[in-house]
Amino acid sequence: MAPRMPTPADFPAAVASCLEIVPPPANHPATNLLLLLHGLGDTQKSFANFARQLNLPETACIALRGPKPLPFDLGGFHWGDDITVDSSTGALDPDAPGFGATVRLVLDDVLRGVLLNPEKCGYRPRSIVLFGYAQGAMAALHVAVEFANSSPSSSSSSDAELGGVVAVGGGMPSCSPLLPVDAMARTPVLVCKAARNSGVSPAQLQRVRDAFEPVEVREWARSGGDGMPSNRDEMLPIMQFFARRLRSVRGVPSGAVELS
Repeated sequence: MAPRMPTPADFPAAVASCLEIVPPPANHPATNLLLLLHGLGDTQKSFANFARQLNLPETACIALRGPKPLPFDLGGFHWGDDITVDSSTGALDPDAPGFGATVRLVLDDVLRGVLLNPEKCGYRPRSIVLFGYAQGAMAALHVAVEFANSSPSSSSSSDAELGGVVAVGGGMPSCSPLLPVDAMARTPVLVCKAARNSGVSPAQLQRVRDAFEPVEVREWARSGGDGMPSNRDEMLPIMQFFARRLRSVRGVPSGAVELS
């Protein structure tokens, strides 16, 4: 049975208020679901606009807002359980001490409560891709690890594997649990970062490699630090990843069975 694209009515009111759903192009089925997690201090609005610009075939997008507002009327939201300050720079540190509220929102309320729920949307994990920027990338990777860690050992590989994670300017947070080598998450990961002055540390990259297989790291030629992709060369590896991981049923005969 084909999955059904979610509507705001599928979610509890408190959850529906912090997300924006962008449908696939006209006359395309919502075969895939792309969840987008913004950076520290932003909201879902900018990433809903980004989803519209992507206009991915057969893919509905959900831009999510972080579960907690920044303190002191700074505006915007964040994904951590608390705010910490980088002692060397005085800036807000995206590597939060925990992402419990994010796991409850993304994994419990959105993924398991609605998208994977056979009584609601009925997606398979393999059809869902996470895209995160900066702290949102850290949150996406953390959620993917928690998903793998909590999947029953009896699950088939297709039920334990998400479609993928695209992490732009963010690596594995230090609070994330590490899985045993023989239980590494089989969800493919693409990390995009600046070649110089990146906020993604070698330790964060190593934690990604320790938790997932396969992992691809693409460094952008820019030297001004991480940011969202701003040109064709920076966007190309992301679109290639989507082309490999997003599924298509257009042109597939009705009643056909997928072998994977």
